[in-house]
Amino acid sequence: MTGGSRGIGRGIAERLGRDGALVAVHYGGNAAAAEEVVEAIGRAGGRAFAIGAELGVPGDAKALWAAFDEGLAAAGGGEGLDILVNNAGIGQFGRVHEVAEADFDRVFAVNARAPFFIVQEGLGRLRDGGRIINVSSGVTRVAFPGAVSYAMTKGALNTLTLTLAEELGPRGITVNAVLPGVVATDINPWLEEPAARARVAAYSAFGRVGEAADVADVVAFLASGDSRWVTGQNLDVSGGSNLGV
Repeated sequence: MTGGSRGIGRGIAERLGRDGALVAVHYGGNAAAAEEVVEAIGRAGGRAFAIGAELGVPGDAKALWAAFDEGLAAAGGGEGLDILVNNAGIGQFGRVHEVAEADFDRVFAVNARAPFFIVQEGLGRLRDGGRIINVSSGVTRVAFPGAVSYAMTKGALNTLTLTLAEELGPRGITVNAVLPGVVATDINPWLEEPAARARVAAYSAFGRVGEAADVADVVAFLASGDSRWVTGQNLDVSGGSNLGV
């Protein structure tokens, strides 16, 4: 579970822990936050361990999997895994004329390059019949000029999802993506402002802002055996945002 220490990632990690998975909670820099998630999963009767690796730098995938192997052995989990959730990512705002080259490279390194090589390095560990779930974004299905580079990275992730589904189908591995809209987590503190929250709530057909659990529940389905006949899909989990646009 990459990026499992905060926000949507924490919601997914805790849900999978309740479902019985031994969860590897990845963090980039905040070890305390990851340990807090591990403890929360433990209090709920689940099992988890934290692994640290900075993404978006050379050798990031190898470092992540080395930490995973070590943590899994210490947790008595044997070898390999059944579910890989690529959730870690960074945001980047800016219209096309505002994005600096270094910032463009950084957001692609974390949001697109890292998942690609995490999958590449992890395929030998992923068991047949396993699951890969990529956390993309609803900005890939509407025009969103204010975050063009970020939207491009998530579009790349959608294409990776489709391609991997075809590639890994013979092994019984399903590959899907979820596309959240705006979700109320600590990563979006601006939603505490009533006017901003009301504006975002109006995007959804349900008239409310999404919660981490709304996304986590869909990921839990995709991680389960019930999703065995679903692959190569980009599932919108934005609460029907912008349906009338």
